[in-house]
Amino acid sequence: AYISWALVVVGPILFWSELRSNSNWRTAITGATAGLVGMVPEGLVLLTTLAFLVASLTLARQQVLVQELPAVEGLARVDVVCLDKTGTLTEGDIEFTAFEPVRDPVPDGDIDGDIEGGIEAVLGALADDPNPNGTLVALARSFKAPDGWSRTGSVAFSGARKWSGVTFADHGTWVLGAPEIVLARTVGEPRVGGEPRVRADELATTGQRVLVLARSAGVLHGGDQLPEVTPVALLMFDERVRPDAAETLRYFGEQGVALKVISGDNPRTVAAVAARVGLPGAARSFDARELPDDPEQLADVLESHDVFGRVTPQQKRAMVRALQSRGHVVAMTGDGVNDALALKDADIGVAMGSGAAATRAVAQLVLIDDQFAHLPRVVAEGRRVIANIERVASLFVVKNIYSLVLSLAVAIARVPFPFLPRHLTIISSLTIGIPAFVLALTPNTTRYRPGFLSRVLRFSVPAGVLTAAGVFLSYRVARTLQVPSDQARTAACITTVVIGLWIVVLLANPMAGWKIGLVAAMAGLFVLAIVIPPARTFFALAVPIKALGESLAIGAATAAAIGASRRLALTWRARTGTTTS
Repeated sequence: AYISWALVVVGPILFWSELRSNSNWRTAITGATAGLVGMVPEGLVLLTTLAFLVASLTLARQQVLVQELPAVEGLARVDVVCLDKTGTLTEGDIEFTAFEPVRDPVPDGDIDGDIEGGIEAVLGALADDPNPNGTLVALARSFKAPDGWSRTGSVAFSGARKWSGVTFADHGTWVLGAPEIVLARTVGEPRVGGEPRVRADELATTGQRVLVLARSAGVLHGGDQLPEVTPVALLMFDERVRPDAAETLRYFGEQGVALKVISGDNPRTVAAVAARVGLPGAARSFDARELPDDPEQLADVLESHDVFGRVTPQQKRAMVRALQSRGHVVAMTGDGVNDALALKDADIGVAMGSGAAATRAVAQLVLIDDQFAHLPRVVAEGRRVIANIERVASLFVVKNIYSLVLSLAVAIARVPFPFLPRHLTIISSLTIGIPAFVLALTPNTTRYRPGFLSRVLRFSVPAGVLTAAGVFLSYRVARTLQVPSDQARTAACITTVVIGLWIVVLLANPMAGWKIGLVAAMAGLFVLAIVIPPARTFFALAVPIKALGESLAIGAATAAAIGASRRLALTWRARTGTTTS
């Protein structure tokens, strides 16, 4: 936007200056065009888009589908990842392990004679569901559906209410859900602190998922109201921790990315699993039912805790927004419909390939094979792209700055612009276009730091001003030596190429053999363009015999000044601690 306004202001000034210097409107238009073309970062948008595209293709080969190109940039800035326990830290498939009858058996004919056999029949009947969730699928693998149990009413499980229930003809109503929710509705005095709840908490600390099976005298007709119940048994389920989960979490810790485990399971279960995979904040678990509604207070809790259990879908969304209110860039993983709103509000939504269609539709990224272990590579790819784009942006903005300053300088000095448009073609190709294309696609392990634009400008503005000064001086010295205008322009081109290639060297650090080869190849191509007659004619170059030494010396001196100014700036920022501002 700023460059566009600069073009509007500087364009007429440069044209008027060229017209006064040349008195030929065609030549004036050519000179003014050269100055304006130099001020346009014509390849930056293309290379940025290309870098995002290549990153998307790279991630696709790793079974990560990028659905929005800007997500690649967002990946580099992520500093908080909110993830679910099931399917992320664990493999997702749960296995039924055992059940424990409650000590006081339920006075009901279905299970009085054979408590364990009666419970097995109930579990088999509950598992015989036309639309089973993961829990019912696990039960179906362990229990056979009994004959003659017909359903007359049911309430499906949801993440908000944490329970489900079925009413069977002649066999009563049975409820399956979270112990702290279901046991609170125990017939008589609520047994929140009673023996079933205490035992459920003990089992949860081992990392198992614990549910309670309860009997109700009521009849279910839909709705969210849980009837009064009598507990019958505690059910235990186990989930296998992903073998690569610990390594994945360790990577995020090393990269300074905070992890928030958000689950609908018991906080003790979530904390136990988080501890098994080495999450540093596993001991600081929090029951989401106690989370405050106030966004500021919620943000305070999120800053001090990393593991949350019994989280509802609405709370997931509120947690994402609370983290964002503190300046965090949040990535959210999920697979169910209940996760869709949170994924949509997150800066980067990551859906599982096997998840609900609605979740995949709102996500920026889809893990096609459901492997959470891909996320480190995803974040690393985003950081590589942004670090390389910063290099590329610096190259282009340097050219914009020196073209702007040079245009103003020739307007004030009332001298012709030192370049023709075709000169800028070869200068931009050899010192910006080709090197930028290569640098944009190279490996880069630089960690993301805020302050992208300020860092680009801190380098580009002084480098651009010094480049403009060196080019203007080279052109004026050549004209003072009374060489023809084509040789004077070539002298300015030589100075610009020397400075431009040195800027490539500065931005390509740390140097490697292939980078040195790249710079040498660009210098060689420029020499060939001067030496080979057809190329020399096409680019309107000449051999500046009288001004060759001067142009090279001015270019080298300017390059040294740019290098010195950069070292001084880095030293000053290191002393003052302004590394990101």
